[in-house]
Amino acid sequence: MHITSENGNSALQRLRRHLRHIFSLLPSQCAVCHGWPAARICMACVGRFVPLRHRCRTCALPVAAGVSQCGECLLHPPALDACCAALDYAYPWADLIAQFKFPPCDPGWAADLGRLLTCAAQAAPFVHEAELVIPVPLSLERLTERGFNQSLLLARQLNTRDKIRSDLLLRVIHSPAQSQLSRAQRLRNLRASFAVDPLRAHQLRGRRVLLVDDVMTTGATLHTAALALRRAGAAEVRALVLARTA
Repeated sequence: MHITSENGNSALQRLRRHLRHIFSLLPSQCAVCHGWPAARICMACVGRFVPLRHRCRTCALPVAAGVSQCGECLLHPPALDACCAALDYAYPWADLIAQFKFPPCDPGWAADLGRLLTCAAQAAPFVHEAELVIPVPLSLERLTERGFNQSLLLARQLNTRDKIRSDLLLRVIHSPAQSQLSRAQRLRNLRASFAVDPLRAHQLRGRRVLLVDDVMTTGATLHTAALALRRAGAAEVRALVLARTA
């Protein structure tokens, strides 16, 4: 019997879903405290390592209570109307996110990390007000290397699946790794990296958009993506990120 590539991929996807269901029924060791039985991240570790933070409303940096925006955002207003972060990019989350997105990548982390993102979303009303949810796209080179877009997997964990549009915003230029670069250097690297699909741009006009990303470091990626969406006619652009560096 001849099996097409498409049929083979479908069968493989069904097998993966079946295996994930089986594994979800088994006891698991917490990746942080190594307790048994527990989820991949136990609730005790979530309570310990996800402290409540008062954050700048437009860049999600921690600020003092009663302060709505940090000094940098007041001096240089970002392209984002609002930004919410679930947790700090620090121990133990930095290591777990690295397991999620860097080779050998483990997309299985999407469900557990996505639950943390969902908890943050429940405290941010603008998440539910969004008309379109756009995961920050990867370049073709990065997507081929990784095999999946981690931001898309995280976005799928939110209760907004019917709003997700992963084909509106494109990453048209592959930028080198930016982990050691300053914000100014990142902005130069990312210049013209994002573009809206001209055949779908009409879907953005006058809409409230939510960008979803895994890690926000300097904000350069989200800033550049938001500018592209605004140029295409988006009325508001807000962001929800899993982790924010200090």
